[in-house]
Amino acid sequence: MNGTTPGEPAGATATDLEYRLLKNGALLLDRSNRSRLRFSGGKAAEALTGLVSNDVLALSPGTGQYAAALTPKGKVLADVRIFARDDGFLVDTGAAAAPGWLATVRKYVNPRLAKYEDPGTGLGDLGVFGAASGTLLEACLGGAVSFTALAPYQHADVSWSGSAVMVARTPDLGIEGFDVIAPPAVLGELSRQLRERGALEARSDALAATRIEAGRPEWGVDMDETMLAQEVDLDRLEAISFTKGCYTGQETVARVHYRGHVNRQLRGLVFSERVIPPAGSELTTADGKAAGMVRSGVVSPSRGAIALALVRREVDPGAVVHVTWDGASVDAEVRALPFGAA
Repeated sequence: MNGTTPGEPAGATATDLEYRLLKNGALLLDRSNRSRLRFSGGKAAEALTGLVSNDVLALSPGTGQYAAALTPKGKVLADVRIFARDDGFLVDTGAAAAPGWLATVRKYVNPRLAKYEDPGTGLGDLGVFGAASGTLLEACLGGAVSFTALAPYQHADVSWSGSAVMVARTPDLGIEGFDVIAPPAVLGELSRQLRERGALEARSDALAATRIEAGRPEWGVDMDETMLAQEVDLDRLEAISFTKGCYTGQETVARVHYRGHVNRQLRGLVFSERVIPPAGSELTTADGKAAGMVRSGVVSPSRGAIALALVRREVDPGAVVHVTWDGASVDAEVRALPFGAA
């Protein structure tokens, strides 16, 4: 991927090539480092819905949702994906958020009422992203199920290569995408067949670019346990139910939603130069007032140097801020999320 291919401009980077491939092909990403827990038992839904910001009781088998586990003060301990299965729930989260999520489960879930277990190395996760991801999966897995017809976080089961395979439609990286959860050996064979059909292993920042363009924060990078759910746009990302019953952190979430506001919010930045300031770089307004900080950034092939940042609420989209770090500086325009069309 370091060279160019016929029809590509000279000097195109690996990120350029992979980013273009997403428009009509697919990239493969090993996501097996995500932490997974299975929940079962008659009280599993009740136990989970008391832990997270979304309404688990509203799920039926084959559906799913995005949610967050919060501190009593409404700050984000972990973001999770919840998949309702015939025999319970499969819940996963990123590796960075896993310790906080597991500690919360151990503290609040009574295993006599709702059992939980870690499938360990018995399950892996292959992400397939890009415009052709669904059709390629249908071609490989037999075409009996239309994966492209699934709604976000809906999932379907197929039997393939002697094993049960779960395919979930997931918008995690801001583009058409699926997570295939199955034994690692099965995923290895599926990856091989997908590559034979033109998919490539992701080796660049192309998927980071689509995630940032879509304004989807990553736990441990753009959000952590010091940030409120609404500061990092979890309401925009449909991770919060404002009609469900009680859960940890609900009081703060409801107060912000109905009666108040957050003092800072996740925003986009477009830099005036092709440079990405490091995480933690400080933002200041034209009159020198503190305006926030950079979280994660990337050079997007369609938008140039961009980033996600926590920005003071009084700094409106369209404003220009000054970004400084280690003696360096650059200007950036504040943007609402998601980033608009390039």
